[in-house]
Amino acid sequence: RQYFEGCLSIPGLRGEVTRPSRIAFRGLDMAGELVEGTAQGLAARVMQHEHDHLNGVLYPMRMTDLSRLGFTEELARNQDP
Repeated sequence: RQYFEGCLSIPGLRGEVTRPSRIAFRGLDMAGELVEGTAQGLAARVMQHEHDHLNGVLYPMRMTDLSRLGFTEELARNQDP
């Protein structure tokens, strides 16, 4: 699904990004113990966003239509009521 994302690495901008709404994950916690499961909705989007950061990817690099990137204030002003 497509949703607008923002990031503290790019303050003041938001862009529409397509991401799966449900994901499976597996990793290690701070103690080295296995953690795995599924996430959906906002939790899944946040996990994918942060995983991208670990790989040097920022959300605009995931965008397929850069005309959907804009300043937060402008996007809010131009939203349909």
